[in-house]
Amino acid sequence: MNQQVFPTKGNLIATKKTLSLSTMGYDLLDRKRNILIREMMLLIDKSKLLRREIDGTYERAYRALQHANMTLGVIENIARTVPVDDGIKLHFRSVMGVDIPIVDYHDEEPELSYGFLDTNSQLDYAYRCFHEVKKMTVLLAEVENSVYKLANAIVKTQRRANALKNVVIPRLEETTKFITDSLEEKEREEFSRLKVIKATKTKNAND
Repeated sequence: MNQQVFPTKGNLIATKKTLSLSTMGYDLLDRKRNILIREMMLLIDKSKLLRREIDGTYERAYRALQHANMTLGVIENIARTVPVDDGIKLHFRSVMGVDIPIVDYHDEEPELSYGFLDTNSQLDYAYRCFHEVKKMTVLLAEVENSVYKLANAIVKTQRRANALKNVVIPRLEETTKFITDSLEEKEREEFSRLKVIKATKTKNAND
């Protein structure tokens, strides 16, 4: 690349400016990467806790449903009485330009939507357990989707930072050195030429 750049002061100034911007860009990308990693690690810890809790919640819910089935048999019409849940709203927050989902879920006490003639308290308990499962599943989905988005952003940021650090910045430094050395060499040649001219004039004057 150096051979394609004319060693002029204008090109030296332009190259130094680009080098300065590239170095600043690398610093910003490195800072962004660290912030994203810190945010992701916090969410990973939260995800681990949620997974442990949700496993127990699922276990309680299915055990409660099993007990209800043993006392009542399989009641096929119960599922048709459960209303559609439209209480989930999705919006986003930005972390260093990465859109992280936030799920708003109105966690109201579930109202039993079936009659009491062919049911019992064990079915009521199972119904409430699965309501808790739904609430925790929504929260876990939010956290794990956020981790996925942050992980992708970290990979992209790291790739760009590496390109600046390992390719762009060294190339610009090399170009800056090439132009600087060429200009210094020209200055030395010009200085030597002027010395010769001065010496020649002095000799002619003395003759």
